[in-house]
Parts: sequence; structure tokens; C-alpha cells
Amino acid sequence: MTNDQRRRPVQGGKLKVAHLAAVIFLTVSGGPYGLESLFGYVGNQGALLLLLITPILWDVPTILTVLELNSLMPITGGYYQWVRRALGIRWAFFEGWWTWLYTFCDLAIYPVIFVTYASFFFPEILHWKVPVCLAIIWSSALLNIIGILPVGRVSTVLSILILTPFGILFGMAFAHHGASIPLPSIKGQDFPTLGMGLYTVMWNFIGWDNATTYAEEVNRPVRSYFISVCIAFVVTIGLYVLAALAVTRSGISADAIDIDHGGFPVLGVLVGGRWLGIVVAAGGMASALGLYSAVLLSVSRIPKVMADDRLLPPLLYSLHPRFKTPYVSIIISSVVVSILVLFTFGDLVVMDIILYGAGLSLEFLALLILRKKEPDAHRPFRIPLGTKGLSLLYLLPVIIYTAALTGALLASDKMLLPITLALGMLFSAAVAWRFVRWRNPTIHQTL
Repeated sequence: MTNDQRRRPVQGGKLKVAHLAAVIFLTVSGGPYGLESLFGYVGNQGALLLLLITPILWDVPTILTVLELNSLMPITGGYYQWVRRALGIRWAFFEGWWTWLYTFCDLAIYPVIFVTYASFFFPEILHWKVPVCLAIIWSSALLNIIGILPVGRVSTVLSILILTPFGILFGMAFAHHGASIPLPSIKGQDFPTLGMGLYTVMWNFIGWDNATTYAEEVNRPVRSYFISVCIAFVVTIGLYVLAALAVTRSGISADAIDIDHGGFPVLGVLVGGRWLGIVVAAGGMASALGLYSAVLLSVSRIPKVMADDRLLPPLLYSLHPRFKTPYVSIIISSVVVSILVLFTFGDLVVMDIILYGAGLSLEFLALLILRKKEPDAHRPFRIPLGTKGLSLLYLLPVIIYTAALTGALLASDKMLLPITLALGMLFSAAVAWRFVRWRNPTIHQTL
């Protein structure tokens, strides 16, 4: 059996636009849940400004890059395959390794968020945080082992459960007279808190490339991804901005809405009463479950394609005999995440973005190189910029990434630990690559 044959999972059906849009929405966003700390960092005016500007500087270059590379290579493995084709097997290994690690950090956040919102109903659940997180991790693993279509259908249902509470919340928040909405501004904000605010927004907008790892399991992938990504992007920005406006109009303080003090359910109680707080909290629980399943779906495909190239043990590309899904990589991912849930929310977010930014830089570089190496290759979607224009475009996310990292370093000594751990994880790719070369001397760098 060839590598290409092994990369094509045998599925009974493929995702269509509606389900794919729901999966991408949950991979990237899952609603405004988790955004609450932004208001504590930069205030209501600063939150609104960052939510309007950061997606343009951080997400638009990423989305355009993902759409072009996916149209060039709509195959299982997504970003790993792009970097492999452009930069060779070594850097593809780095890309897969870094993305695998950052996604583990990302996944570990969602069970913790679920417990936070569930505590709105049952405060005692905080004492059972670890067992509940483990239950979420392993039930999601089972769902992913069953197959991509169940994940897509569940994602669609969960997206509705997420959007409905905020639709009610926004309607009630704007139906009656409230506090005036000031112009977006970061005037008076110090740089460290601004950096942490950027980290929060960036984390709430990452994952566009994750959704390409199962491209061969999507019906008409080039067209479907373009439509689905556009839908998810508009819905995500709209939800975030409306959430910021609702917070401002309600007059609630940043401390009251902090996730450690109840988050958006507290806003629901203020706007509509206890019943709306319950509905919003239920939506937060649905968001955490949906995000976890959708992100696990994407990361579970990467160890498989890396194993196809003999970069990881062959066992990792074993498909389930009945469901034909990479169940071994799903199980291994779940084991690692079960350990990471012991870290704090803030630590995981900082580690997440540092690792994600490193992998993203290789994807930007891959597009520039493939434009030069394969200028006439068929690309149904092509960014209407030349090499110089693309280089200038990529300066935007680099500036945002640098500003956020610098701000985090200046914000608190407590940030030194997660930053150091993240840098250690980045360096671990070089160590792991040397081990792979030692085990497989015939693997060489191909440029």
C-alpha cells in the first residue's frame, strides 16, 4: 500500500458545507465564551477596538494563506503536507510536532471552561474538576473514533445551542435603554495589559488551518472550504463584537464578568434574570464540548500522516477496523490532554499562542516558496498579491505576535514559566528530529 493510499481514510460519507462551517466555527471560536478576561485587561473600549482590529491583522493573512494552500493541495494532513512540499521533510516534521503540541494546550483549555460554566448550576462541581474534565476528554475521543460525520452533525447541533443564548442575550441587551457605547480606544492602557489582551483575542481567533487536515473527507473541498471559512469568519467576528457591545451597554464591571467570577452567565442574569443566566451557561458548556471535539478531529489526523512518512511509529496510522478512523492517535492525544488539564487557563493560552505562531510562520513561508517554485501550479483560489505584497501582508501577524509576547513578558513574573515551557516545547522539535534521524537514517531533507 502506498503512502497516498494510506493517507486517504475510507469513510462512509463526507462533510458538506453546512456541517463543515459548523466544525470550522467550533474549531476557531465556539462563540464568545472564554473572551471574558479581555474586558479585565483593556476595559470595554479597548476590548471593542482589539476585536475589530486584531482579526484584520492576525486572521485575514492566515485565512488567505490557508485558502490558497488548501486549493493547491486539498489532501489529508493539510498544513503538514504544504510545508513538506515547500520546505522538505525536516521542516514538515517541525510543523507537525509544533502544531501537535500547541493543539494539546488548546484542547486542555476546553474541559476547564466546561467546568467553569457548569459551576453556575452546580458550584460543587469545582471540587470534581479533574474527573469531569477526564469524562469530557474520553467521551469526545469516543465520538471522534466513531467518525467525522457524527462530529459534523454534533457540531451543527452544538453551534445552534451556542448561538441561541447569545441571540436572546443580544436582543434583550439592545431592546432597552442602557449605558452609552463609547468609541473604541486603548488610550491609557499600559503595554503589558495590552499584550495580555492581544493574547486573549488571538487565542479566540486561532485554528483556521486546523480544519484542513481532513480535506479529503470533505465534499468538493476547495469550494466547501472557501464558503465555510467565510461563513465562520463573519459569524465569529459578529458574535464577538455584539458581545462586547452588550457588555458595554449593560454597564457591568469588568471584574463582575471575569470568567473566575461567572463570566457571561452573570451578564445574562443582569440582562434577563436567572433563567437567561442558566441558558447562557448551558451555551458555554455546549461551546466547550463542541470546541473540544472539533479540535480533536483536526489534530488526530496529523500523527497519522507523519507516521506515513516514517517520522512517527507506524502504529499511529492504524485505522479502526470498523470506523476507519485514526483511533490510536485519538487515544494518544487524549492521554496527553488528560495531563495538561492540570495547568491554569492563563498558562495554557500563552503556551498555545507561542507554539501556534511558530507553526503558522512555516505556513507563510511555504506559500512564498511554492509561489516561486511552482508559479503555474493549479490554484483555484489565489491571493491577488505578488511576492512583495505577500511579504508585507505577513508583517501584520508578525507585529501582533511580537507585541503580545513582549507584553506577556512584561506583564508578570508568573508568565515566565509558561513562556519558558513553550520555548522548551519549540526546542523539543529539534531533539525529536535528531532521534527520528537516528532511528531512520535513510530519511533525509528534500528541498
